[in-house]
Amino acid sequence: MDLYDSWSDSAASLLKACADADAIIIGSYFPDAIAATREVLDAGFGPLIFYDIDTPITMSQLRACGRTDYLESAMIPHYAAYLSFTGGPVLRELEDRFGSPNAVPFYCSVDPELHRPLPSCKNYLCDLSYLGTYAADRQAKLTRFISGTAALLPESRFLVAGPQYPSEVAWGPNVDRIIHVSPCDHPAFYSSSRFTLNLTRADMVAAGYSPSVRLFEASACGAAILSDAWDGLDEFLTPGEEVLLPHDEYEAASILKYCSEQERTRLGQRARERILSEHTACHRAVQFENVVEQCYAGWTDQRRGRSCSECRHISGDSPLSWVKG
Repeated sequence: MDLYDSWSDSAASLLKACADADAIIIGSYFPDAIAATREVLDAGFGPLIFYDIDTPITMSQLRACGRTDYLESAMIPHYAAYLSFTGGPVLRELEDRFGSPNAVPFYCSVDPELHRPLPSCKNYLCDLSYLGTYAADRQAKLTRFISGTAALLPESRFLVAGPQYPSEVAWGPNVDRIIHVSPCDHPAFYSSSRFTLNLTRADMVAAGYSPSVRLFEASACGAAILSDAWDGLDEFLTPGEEVLLPHDEYEAASILKYCSEQERTRLGQRARERILSEHTACHRAVQFENVVEQCYAGWTDQRRGRSCSECRHISGDSPLSWVKG
């Protein structure tokens, strides 16, 4: 694998590499994505696939402005597939409104060898934990479910791990803070709390069908999970059997106080079994290979069709004549 600092400095060598590629992937937040897409399509290389790790944010900007810093709406029909971290209705919108020939749910995944139950670590022992970076649109829920529940259970310990939280946030005397937990320590973190909390950002709740990698990681570690509710959650974990959905801090406190250890353990085990049966890195690798195979076959058939003089006459000039005007 070769790493490049910028498209403009390395375009020649990158286009050369694209010439015989089975697939070319352009990702969201790639700063040169638009320029790279134009040049790859102008060169006639493909199939080109877009990989979006933040589909709700992308969609909100496409609806409002017709573009993001890494994608223009007019480019979407030219990607053979759109791999989306979000499933559900957004996929239909990508196809029907923005012209994607194939919008595919491509969720995050876990490595079972890394994310697995571990012995408890005293640094992370608590009744309810939360792991995540500060987000303004998520903070009200976090305050309610952590600080609110902590106030109702003053003898219990709560733990919030993650950076960028404002200093003025009041957590309560029985809420401890950790600024950073290394990814290699995530399994120990999840394995050391009786329950862990999953909270979803506003754009992902609005879109639905947007599981976070934290949800999958915690499940794979056998954690008993409390989560906010959002459309499509039951596609990944069954409420009441594999995840619990308290409406407020009072229900959360009741769960922490009255849920038996046997039921808590079973909840985590069922979540682990569910995620490992559908959302491991191996599952995603197989899915990706299938997508590439289909895209490559379709792109090859399209190129064969364009080789005839009639199709050349119909197809027009450059594949990016829509951009160049």
